[in-house]
Amino acid sequence: MAVATFTKTGNKAATPAKLDKAVFGLEVKDHQLLKDSYLAYLSNGRTNNAVAKKRGEVRGGGRKPWRQKGTGNARFGSSRNPIWRGGGVAFGPTGNENYGRKLNVSAKRQALRQALSLASKEDRISVIDSFSTDGKTKSAQSLLAKINAAGSVLLVMADKDDNLVRSTGNIQNLKVVQATYLNVYDIANADGIIFENAALEAVSGWLGRSASTSKGSAK
Repeated sequence: MAVATFTKTGNKAATPAKLDKAVFGLEVKDHQLLKDSYLAYLSNGRTNNAVAKKRGEVRGGGRKPWRQKGTGNARFGSSRNPIWRGGGVAFGPTGNENYGRKLNVSAKRQALRQALSLASKEDRISVIDSFSTDGKTKSAQSLLAKINAAGSVLLVMADKDDNLVRSTGNIQNLKVVQATYLNVYDIANADGIIFENAALEAVSGWLGRSASTSKGSAK
């Protein structure tokens, strides 16, 4: 599977890179695994900052609102009862909730293969020999423009150095990720995915090792 390939200066490469069919060429018929992996990424990044006060934690309410009998009203012992305005919250968030979702390793890898296969089918993947800059934002923007990177761009690198972080940190709609931290969420939300050649080899080696027994979509 050939793909658009560029040199480190942004020119078209004479020999296009080839994508591993075991990683980038799956036929995806069932998207449930992709959905599970996408939601797991969001859930595992969710914080649990919301905390509601229970009846005993709300200030005040120590005095009985009215006497027990003789008023015609229902009996109440505290104005901080959950059914009263200003009262505590029944069964509210405590801050100890765990929203995490778990996927086993084989499911995560298969979801990545499916996401990359869909991206390849939609022609959203390109390869560059190396994405090296002098640490200036202008040079990084110039290189991205030369390889026709537009919209939301995901740049997949083998390693991230200080120059790369400094030159890409202020570019809107660009996310730089190491190959070992590639995830379904970033792949699905990218208009274009640019693999550094070394990163492409790392991903192919990582996901291709156990892909020989996985054909088509996971069920």
